[in-house]
Amino acid sequence: MTLHLSSTAFAHEAPMPARLTCDGEDRSPALQWSGVPDGTRSLALVVDDPDAPDPAAPRMTWVHWVIYNLPATAAGLAEGASRQLPAGTREGVNDWGRTGYGGPCPPVGRHRYFHKLYALDVVLPDLGQPDKARLMKAMEGHILAHAALVGTYQRGH
Repeated sequence: MTLHLSSTAFAHEAPMPARLTCDGEDRSPALQWSGVPDGTRSLALVVDDPDAPDPAAPRMTWVHWVIYNLPATAAGLAEGASRQLPAGTREGVNDWGRTGYGGPCPPVGRHRYFHKLYALDVVLPDLGQPDKARLMKAMEGHILAHAALVGTYQRGH
């Protein structure tokens, strides 16, 4: 069985509802996963947008959410879970310079939002509030499996 990530709010490569964005309630999406491999000690989640600021001329990947040390026994996160994560879960800092979820808010065009789940063979040490790069470095050599779910969003549509 392979690690699989899905959402009840949107299908893979389909538009995300406005309530999950800066145009709505800015709530983190409901996420469910299955196929967590044997030996998994914790999970990590990174949500980012490789199309910033303009999909026609992307210049950077904008990070929306960084989470680590999700319990290996967790099977998902409820919508809005960024406000109440499972015990032991730690959050890193997003590109707005804060912890927590920051929903899609693209300045122009239709952007893709990659929700990336990683199964790790360790519980990571307390990294404080790492950015994506620091978390990815800490996970090196510990990733047992990963899965991605892509949602899209364009403002005013």
